[in-house]
Amino acid sequence: MSGKRILMIVGDFGEDYEIMVPFQALLAVGHTVHAVCPDKKAGDAVATAIHDFEGQQTYSEKRGHNFTLNATFAEIDPASYDALVIPGGRAPEYLRLNERVVACVRHFFEAGKPVAAICHGAQLLAGAGVLKGRTCSAYPACRAEVELAGGTYADIPIDAAVTDGNLVSAPAWPAHPAFIAQFLAVLGTEIRHG
Repeated sequence: MSGKRILMIVGDFGEDYEIMVPFQALLAVGHTVHAVCPDKKAGDAVATAIHDFEGQQTYSEKRGHNFTLNATFAEIDPASYDALVIPGGRAPEYLRLNERVVACVRHFFEAGKPVAAICHGAQLLAGAGVLKGRTCSAYPACRAEVELAGGTYADIPIDAAVTDGNLVSAPAWPAHPAFIAQFLAVLGTEIRHG
């Protein structure tokens, strides 16, 4: 099997783990991943945020790493990619205001290509209007966005993921093992142990 070309749309203060871990895991199994951000080019960085659960009623947020982009948003053609990854964090709330980002997301759904969205990534899916009739997990605070967009919110454990056709989604980074495994299955990636 040849590796897939995967587009990852990121932005400032996207969740550190939700950008870094899928990016590195997909590269490790032989896929090509192009991480892009509107108004930034290859070699530029986005600032990430670390979200953690420390006993309060919601997560805390701290400054994360700088994540270097390896492709230029203005130069990408969504049709040349096999799949899309949307990390969570704070970035999706502003990325959904960018018409070209929204058009990119719609392309993957209209073409039936694999899409992986985690945590607040559902905000971008809702903003793109692609959740009607779909089952989607997200950080619990995003349940309203999923349901108001016509989707069914998958109320699953924080370390679980759900697949609905070409869409793989999960509540937050504790779900990475399930989220990445299910996305690899949708991509048709086989990992053999021997």
